[in-house]
Amino acid sequence: MTSEATRQLALEFASQIAPPGAIDVRRFFGGSALVRNGAQFGFVMKGTLYLRVDAAMRAEFEADGSEPFSYRAAGRDVTVRRYYAVPAHVIDDPSLLRRCSERADVPGPNCLK
Repeated sequence: MTSEATRQLALEFASQIAPPGAIDVRRFFGGSALVRNGAQFGFVMKGTLYLRVDAAMRAEFEADGSEPFSYRAAGRDVTVRRYYAVPAHVIDDPSLLRRCSERADVPGPNCLK
């Protein structure tokens, strides 16, 4: 996926999550960061949306089969357990996606229920 395609996907997610202008989309290594009120709460990398998680949200995402962001650097695999891929059923449900993205900013009630 090209950097422009990644940016367009990030803009599409941003438009589903919040009103226009509420989320900034910025360059982030090989992807695009989602930033609200100056804080990064997610990113799109290689066509996948990742959100920042707390321990409870991590458990919910893992129960849905999601995995943490990982990459290879200096000959080893690096796993970033602070960011998890958003489950497909969340992406397919704008209301659920909005709740989970808000929770990625501030821990709160279960976003998947």
